[in-house]
Amino acid sequence: MIEPIGPSDEATIAAQLGRTPRGMAGVAWRCPCGKPGVVATHPALPDGTPFPTTYYLTCPRAVAACSTLEAEGVMREMADRLAHDPDLARAYACAHEAYLADRRALSGDLRVPQIDGVSAGGMPDRVKCLHALAAHALAAGPGVNPLGDETVALLGEFWRRPCLREER
Repeated sequence: MIEPIGPSDEATIAAQLGRTPRGMAGVAWRCPCGKPGVVATHPALPDGTPFPTTYYLTCPRAVAACSTLEAEGVMREMADRLAHDPDLARAYACAHEAYLADRRALSGDLRVPQIDGVSAGGMPDRVKCLHALAAHALAAGPGVNPLGDETVALLGEFWRRPCLREER
């Protein structure tokens, strides 16, 4: 369920990203502390640039943890399993289709032909971005994206400390 973005959400997301967010459609997942952690984005930015990343991970702790996992070779291991495990490959292909269906539902009448059939994270046949896979898994919930679910499990409880210091 995509939630509308309020002014405090927009300010939080800007602080998380360190820049003004673009193309946001809503909050797709909130951290247990209540802050946005994944935003849903429109398939095209306001200037018309195609943007295939429907689910964008904004929580700084989750982003950092995904980067660490990538540096540790988790993507290579997942890619190897994907190439040799037909059941995993089928489930990952279904995750790709689910991602595309979510984008279609979000975009309404807006069509962006440049990204037709393009999801994120390397789906359906590669593993190229754990950030995108984790964002999809958090937004869609468990059981939709097997490699996203694995990534989230590897992240552990990244939300245990608040992502941003509270203003005093």
